Amino acid sequence: MDDHLSVWQAVREVVGWRDVVPHPPAPVLSALRDGFVAFAGTTPDPRRVRRWLAAYEDVRHEAAAGADLTVDLLARWNRTIRGVPVADFRRAPAHAKNGRERYGLHADTAHRLAVCLAESADREIPVTARAARAYLDVAFFHPYDDGNARLAALTLLFVLRREGVELDEVRPILTTVRRADDPEGAADLARLVHGIAVASRRRAISGRCG
Repeated sequence: MDDHLSVWQAVREVVGWRDVVPHPPAPVLSALRDGFVAFAGTTPDPRRVRRWLAAYEDVRHEAAAGADLTVDLLARWNRTIRGVPVADFRRAPAHAKNGRERYGLHADTAHRLAVCLAESADREIPVTARAARAYLDVAFFHPYDDGNARLAALTLLFVLRREGVELDEVRPILTTVRRADDPEGAADLARLVHGIAVASRRRAISGRCG
């Protein structure tokens, strides 16, 4: 079976992240609502909601402080959303999508993830594209035994909020299944994040003016 982590890393290099979307106007401060809080509130398990929101509070705090995006930070958020005392990097290949994708494990997998995460600070690439790429990095590196989809969502929001971009809607981003072997799908995610960011800013300005 293919190693879809290696597939993703090859796809990642061919997507035109610098050009797929323009730099968004910033800040994109949503005065209307926080899209992630609204999305998390639809989860039927109240314990999971509390854990999500606790991790999100840490995301907002670290983003406001301008923190670097690191594997250690991901581990902390993963511990919080799962409610576990320790979140070690996975020790075996991982599977997702009912076994259709397999993410390999090599001696340097955690290091490769760290390098990818560091690229989220490259301001020559529009932040909405960087956030989409970081989201997919976490999804396809699949670093932990559980909670990776939730962690990918928090990673996307961290990258955006670190540069003053807030979203009043996240459901279309977080509920669409993405494939590791789909460069156009990766580009489409960047376009979706960008479109929602621009619309959030427009709605926030309109709401304040109204």
